[in-house]
Amino acid sequence: MLVVVPLLRRKALLLLAVGLVIVDAVWLSAGLTHAWSHPLLGWLPLPLATLLAGHACWQVTRHRELDVETRRFWRYLTVACTLFTAGVVANTIDAVGHGAPSQRVGPVSLAFYLSVLGVVLWALLQLPSWQRTRNDWIRFGLDLIMVVITVAALVWHLSLRNHHEWTTQTGSGGAVLAITVVGFLSMATFVKVAFAGAGRLDRRAVYTLATGSAVSAAFGSFSPFLITRPYLSSSLIAVPVAALSIHVAAVIQQHAGSRTPPPRRTSRRVSIVPYLAVAVTDALLLLNSRRDMTETAIMEIAVVTLTGVVVIRQIIALRDNSRLLNTVDAQLSDLRRYQERLEHQATHDKLTETANRALLEQHIDTLLADGQPLHLALLDIDDFKAVNDRLGHHVGDALLTVISHRLTAVVGELGLVARLGGDEFAVAVPAPAGQVEALLERILTAVRQPAELDEHTTVPAISIGVTASRTGDNPSALLRRADVAMYTAKTAGGHRWHWFDQSMDDAADDAARLSADLRQALPNGQIFALYQPIIDLTTGLPVGGEVLMRWQHPERGLISPDLFIPLAERTGCIVDLGYWILENAFRQTAVWQDRYGDHTPAKISVNVSARQLSEPDFVDRVQEILRRTGADPGRLVLEVTETAVFATAVAVHQLERLKALGVRIALDDFGTGHSSLSLLLDCPVDLLKVDKSFVSGAAADQAGALIVKNLIGFTSDFAIEAVAEGVETPEQAARLRQFGYQYAQGYLYARPMPATDFEHYFTAATVMTPIR
Repeated sequence: MLVVVPLLRRKALLLLAVGLVIVDAVWLSAGLTHAWSHPLLGWLPLPLATLLAGHACWQVTRHRELDVETRRFWRYLTVACTLFTAGVVANTIDAVGHGAPSQRVGPVSLAFYLSVLGVVLWALLQLPSWQRTRNDWIRFGLDLIMVVITVAALVWHLSLRNHHEWTTQTGSGGAVLAITVVGFLSMATFVKVAFAGAGRLDRRAVYTLATGSAVSAAFGSFSPFLITRPYLSSSLIAVPVAALSIHVAAVIQQHAGSRTPPPRRTSRRVSIVPYLAVAVTDALLLLNSRRDMTETAIMEIAVVTLTGVVVIRQIIALRDNSRLLNTVDAQLSDLRRYQERLEHQATHDKLTETANRALLEQHIDTLLADGQPLHLALLDIDDFKAVNDRLGHHVGDALLTVISHRLTAVVGELGLVARLGGDEFAVAVPAPAGQVEALLERILTAVRQPAELDEHTTVPAISIGVTASRTGDNPSALLRRADVAMYTAKTAGGHRWHWFDQSMDDAADDAARLSADLRQALPNGQIFALYQPIIDLTTGLPVGGEVLMRWQHPERGLISPDLFIPLAERTGCIVDLGYWILENAFRQTAVWQDRYGDHTPAKISVNVSARQLSEPDFVDRVQEILRRTGADPGRLVLEVTETAVFATAVAVHQLERLKALGVRIALDDFGTGHSSLSLLLDCPVDLLKVDKSFVSGAAADQAGALIVKNLIGFTSDFAIEAVAEGVETPEQAARLRQFGYQYAQGYLYARPMPATDFEHYFTAATVMTPIR
């Protein structure tokens, strides 16, 4: 447990210490007009005062809430008070213990007094906050030298110089001079520590100790003025004052406890102490009488020495300031470089080091404000997602870097190249339209050059939309129009540039309105399903059907799937639409199962979009629909395009999971996408649907026929069924039978029809009868 002096007892001891100071002050004052016959009585309170101060310091050392350094400081002061008591006893013996009273301070007393001050100085310099550099110690030493010279000069001039009788009586004025000077040194050290910080030592306690040291030293220098009263001594007031200041400081520290002193505000004022010291000694030199040449020489030496010390200190300060300024300059330079780096990072793309959207918009604002003709081109890399998914994102990043370098090289000083994010770039060109068109052609040519990326050869292509600035434009308006034009270029096949015109804006607005209507189409019952039969070419009988989605718009009528399916893909509506058509097809299949048993259509195909296939829970949703509807997964076929498989890295894994459910997989529109035969090895494909462009398109009788003929060969080898789409004439059907195709669908046999019509078509052709 902590041993703490009760508050009342602490106050009583403090009041006793104050009383001792008052008693000695009265004794000393009365002695100026009355000769004391028993001078020992005046000395008796002094040891008691120092013992009380030591007791107060010792109580602080027992305060366990204080940190180790603070308690160590007060332990040193306890030792100092013990030495102080011994010095007072020795001084008492010097004063009244040799017969006649005297103001003599013997060597033993002087040693004790100086040891007290030495212990105090050592305690101060051991504080953790007083860990200084070599220059700090040099400046501190020079400050002490200035104090020594100034105080010694003042004490000598004001106290000791004209008191030869006192010097003769006491033997020497050195003791008083030494005690006074060291007392002021302690005061200076206390002040220095208080201003520099004293760890967790209470700053008010430090100031109290500094004040006590100064007042006690000042009183001690008055001894020569008491030469006619040997029964008196300045120690009678100097000692109690010093002891009281220590006592009060200890009480303040004990009251503050472990509370952290508030931080001092850094003072930027220039110290006047060196200049004040020079001024004081200069004044003493001027006031000194020229009759005593020895004393004048001593004062001159003091002034010159002090001036030299001040000059040295100021030189050191100037060097430190210069070093500090150099450090500040270096830090400011680093800060400027850091700010420039931050500004660059804030205005440039991290990957390509081209401008980013923020810098582009700032640049456009500047050009528009200057009234310069401005053209903005928006560029998008064709099939960039396929590069990322097939070759990896690191290859995609390398491709972005290559294209940015090519754009920067072609554009040069003509404009600003910026990356907006993803695979989108922009080029702002303040030039006439003809010059811009020539620039865009050079960009297309430069970008189209093959690029070697991580042992892969890639031939990139870009789609570009370009627009000219108009009155009242802002960056957002320019980017919007360029984006509309870029999308037009991409839908036209890519690897081209396209000017923006108002019809595109109208089309974009129309698409936006149609997209908004599409979001409400499913909940409003505007989406319905049709079934197109799949025919066995050998027998001419239907074996299944493909489920197709249609949209009956309340105002526009029947919307072509070629129009609304891409809109659904872009807006994300395709996910909900896809699950709806799956639910519809699976439920209808379950109904036919219950109605016709083994005679149910063997192939009910449903299209699955790339967006659906990329949904993490897609397979789980399919499994849930199968469970809920009770449809036989063996009669269901999910059709995916080559692009859908390439568009997501998880597509093959999703298809394998679907295959594990018993659902068959068909690769739709084969030959129109990447046409990689390795896809047939990687994907769990059961059916291959040959695109109608090879069957009934413009090239169906030439290259298309060759493709159709050769496709059936390797599909048979891979045990994959082939279904030819878009059969419109008997000649096309005959050719497909000749090549070896077993299944086909197209307008030659039937158009898409509602489920009830499909059921009638199927039952009439196959003579199906319901289960009884």
